[in-house]
Amino acid sequence: MRAGIALGSNLGDRDAILKEAINHLRDLHESGKFLLSGLHETVPMDCPPGSPLFLNAVVELESSLTPMELLRRLQSIEVAAGRPKNHGINQPRTLDLDLLYCDEMALYLPELELPHPRITERLFVLTPLVEIRPNLRLPGWHKTCQEYLSYTDNKQAYLIVQ
Repeated sequence: MRAGIALGSNLGDRDAILKEAINHLRDLHESGKFLLSGLHETVPMDCPPGSPLFLNAVVELESSLTPMELLRRLQSIEVAAGRPKNHGINQPRTLDLDLLYCDEMALYLPELELPHPRITERLFVLTPLVEIRPNLRLPGWHKTCQEYLSYTDNKQAYLIVQ
Protein backbone atom coordinates (compact mmCIF):
# COMPACT_ATOMS: atom_id res chain seq x y z
CA MET A 1 0.00 0.00 0.00
CA ARG A 2 1.14 3.57 -0.72
CA ALA A 3 1.07 5.70 2.43
CA GLY A 4 1.53 9.45 2.83
CA ILE A 5 3.13 10.75 6.01
CA ALA A 6 3.53 14.35 7.19
CA LEU A 7 6.60 15.22 9.27
CA GLY A 8 7.05 18.21 11.54
CA SER A 9 9.53 19.38 14.16
CA ASN A 10 9.84 22.61 16.14
CA LEU A 11 12.13 21.65 19.04
CA GLY A 12 15.82 20.79 19.04
CA ASP A 13 17.88 20.38 15.87
CA ARG A 14 14.84 20.23 13.60
CA ASP A 15 16.81 19.46 10.44
CA ALA A 16 18.71 16.55 12.03
CA ILE A 17 15.54 15.23 13.68
CA LEU A 18 13.63 15.23 10.37
CA LYS A 19 16.56 13.63 8.50
CA GLU A 20 16.71 10.87 11.11
CA ALA A 21 12.94 10.36 10.87
CA ILE A 22 13.18 10.20 7.07
CA ASN A 23 15.86 7.50 7.43
CA HIS A 24 13.52 5.50 9.68
CA LEU A 25 10.73 5.93 7.12
CA ARG A 26 13.08 4.72 4.37
CA ASP A 27 13.60 1.59 6.48
CA LEU A 28 9.81 1.03 6.43
CA HIS A 29 9.70 1.53 2.64
CA GLU A 30 9.55 -1.80 0.83
CA SER A 31 9.51 -1.22 -2.92
CA GLY A 32 8.80 1.25 -5.68
CA LYS A 33 9.51 4.93 -5.49
CA PHE A 34 10.10 6.70 -2.16
CA LEU A 35 8.76 10.23 -2.60
CA LEU A 36 10.10 13.07 -0.45
CA SER A 37 9.13 16.74 -0.56
CA GLY A 38 11.42 19.62 0.22
CA LEU A 39 11.60 21.00 3.74
CA HIS A 40 9.30 23.90 4.60
CA GLU A 41 9.78 26.22 7.55
CA THR A 42 6.37 27.27 8.79
CA VAL A 43 4.73 29.42 11.41
CA PRO A 44 3.14 27.27 14.16
CA MET A 45 -0.66 27.02 13.93
CA ASP A 46 -2.78 26.86 17.09
CA CYS A 47 0.36 26.53 19.29
CA PRO A 48 1.09 28.49 22.46
CA PRO A 49 2.40 32.03 21.89
CA GLY A 50 6.15 32.14 21.29
CA SER A 51 6.34 28.58 19.94
CA PRO A 52 9.34 28.03 17.64
CA LEU A 53 8.94 27.72 13.87
CA PHE A 54 8.23 24.27 12.45
CA LEU A 55 10.16 22.42 9.80
CA ASN A 56 7.76 20.28 7.73
CA ALA A 57 7.91 17.72 4.93
CA VAL A 58 5.81 14.94 3.41
CA VAL A 59 6.89 11.47 2.28
CA GLU A 60 5.10 8.73 0.43
CA LEU A 61 6.27 5.16 0.82
CA GLU A 62 5.22 1.62 0.00
CA SER A 63 4.52 -0.73 2.92
CA SER A 64 2.78 -4.03 3.57
CA LEU A 65 1.97 -2.92 7.13
CA THR A 66 -1.66 -2.31 8.00
CA PRO A 67 -2.57 1.33 8.73
CA MET A 68 -2.68 0.59 12.48
CA GLU A 69 0.71 -1.16 12.38
CA LEU A 70 2.13 1.78 10.45
CA LEU A 71 0.63 4.24 12.95
CA ARG A 72 2.28 2.33 15.84
CA ARG A 73 5.63 2.42 14.01
CA LEU A 74 5.28 6.18 13.46
CA GLN A 75 4.52 6.67 17.14
CA SER A 76 7.61 4.68 18.13
CA ILE A 77 9.76 6.86 15.82
CA GLU A 78 8.31 9.94 17.54
CA VAL A 79 9.15 8.57 21.00
CA ALA A 80 12.70 7.65 19.87
CA ALA A 81 13.11 11.28 18.74
CA GLY A 82 12.26 12.50 22.25
CA ARG A 83 8.55 13.13 21.98
CA PRO A 84 6.72 12.06 25.16
CA LYS A 85 4.02 9.41 24.68
CA ASN A 86 1.56 11.69 26.48
CA HIS A 87 1.80 15.20 25.10
CA GLY A 88 -0.46 18.19 25.01
CA ILE A 89 -2.36 19.07 21.85
CA ASN A 90 -0.56 21.70 19.75
CA GLN A 91 2.45 21.81 22.09
CA PRO A 92 5.96 22.27 20.65
CA ARG A 93 7.50 18.90 19.81
CA THR A 94 10.69 17.30 18.63
CA LEU A 95 8.83 15.21 16.06
CA ASP A 96 5.28 14.89 14.80
CA LEU A 97 4.44 12.17 12.26
CA ASP A 98 0.90 12.09 10.87
CA LEU A 99 -0.42 9.32 8.67
CA LEU A 100 -2.22 11.20 5.89
CA TYR A 101 -3.53 8.40 3.67
CA CYS A 102 -3.15 4.74 2.78
CA ASP A 103 -4.03 4.13 -0.86
CA GLU A 104 -7.75 4.68 -1.42
CA MET A 105 -8.64 3.53 2.07
CA ALA A 106 -11.20 5.37 4.20
CA LEU A 107 -10.98 4.66 7.94
CA TYR A 108 -12.91 6.20 10.80
CA LEU A 109 -11.46 4.89 14.06
CA PRO A 110 -11.04 6.80 17.34
CA GLU A 111 -7.24 6.64 17.01
CA LEU A 112 -6.95 6.99 13.22
CA GLU A 113 -8.97 8.67 10.50
CA LEU A 114 -7.95 8.24 6.85
CA PRO A 115 -7.57 10.25 4.85
CA HIS A 116 -6.42 12.69 7.52
CA PRO A 117 -9.40 15.04 7.96
CA ARG A 118 -7.41 18.30 7.96
CA ILE A 119 -5.01 17.88 5.01
CA THR A 120 -6.80 20.46 2.90
CA GLU A 121 -6.88 23.01 5.74
CA ARG A 122 -3.14 22.91 6.46
CA LEU A 123 -0.86 24.69 4.06
CA PHE A 124 2.14 23.17 5.89
CA VAL A 125 0.89 19.72 4.82
CA LEU A 126 -0.77 20.51 1.51
CA THR A 127 2.15 22.45 0.00
CA PRO A 128 4.75 19.67 0.40
CA LEU A 129 2.16 17.06 -0.58
CA VAL A 130 1.52 18.90 -3.84
CA GLU A 131 5.27 18.72 -4.54
CA ILE A 132 5.18 14.94 -4.60
CA ARG A 133 1.56 14.14 -5.60
CA PRO A 134 -0.16 17.15 -7.24
CA ASN A 135 -2.84 15.02 -8.91
CA LEU A 136 -3.66 12.91 -5.87
CA ARG A 137 -7.40 12.70 -5.18
CA LEU A 138 -8.27 10.90 -1.97
CA PRO A 139 -11.54 9.23 -0.90
CA GLY A 140 -14.21 11.85 -0.25
CA TRP A 141 -12.27 14.56 -2.08
CA HIS A 142 -13.84 16.44 -4.97
CA LYS A 143 -10.54 17.97 -6.11
CA THR A 144 -6.87 17.05 -6.47
CA CYS A 145 -4.21 18.23 -4.01
CA GLN A 146 -3.15 20.90 -6.50
CA GLU A 147 -6.73 22.14 -6.88
CA TYR A 148 -7.21 22.30 -3.09
CA LEU A 149 -3.95 24.22 -2.76
CA SER A 150 -5.15 26.79 -5.27
CA TYR A 151 -8.24 27.36 -3.06
CA THR A 152 -6.34 27.42 0.26
CA ASP A 153 -5.92 30.69 2.12
CA ASN A 154 -2.37 31.44 1.01
CA LYS A 155 -2.01 34.20 3.62
CA GLN A 156 -0.48 31.62 5.99
CA ALA A 157 3.20 32.55 6.16
CA TYR A 158 5.79 29.95 5.30
CA LEU A 159 9.28 29.82 3.89
CA ILE A 160 10.69 27.05 1.71
CA VAL A 161 13.99 25.72 3.03
CA GLN A 162 15.97 23.21 0.93
